[in-house]
Amino acid sequence: MFRIEFTEGAIEDLRFLKKLEQRFLVTAIERQLRAEPEVKTRNRKPLRSNELARWELRIGTFRVFYDVGVPEGVVRVKAIGWKEHNRLLIRGKEFLL
Repeated sequence: MFRIEFTEGAIEDLRFLKKLEQRFLVTAIERQLRAEPEVKTRNRKPLRSNELARWELRIGTFRVFYDVGVPEGVVRVKAIGWKEHNRLLIRGKEFLL
């Protein structure tokens, strides 16, 4: 089992969202990333090299970006945003991967 940690940036990303969305996302993150965060699935995929994170978790229109520290057993959630068509928005601002 992996421990899930949110960076300060990810906490700020969550605060930008509505309370209902926050609860929904935290529950989904716990359910999806607690056991096998590095297993590629339909909603979870490794990303090409970028400055944000190595993995992406898709939860509806939301996107959760995270890294995995296998030896420590930690998943670090680094950013949370959402997609509008082909644009990724984090805290309401477009972000390019």
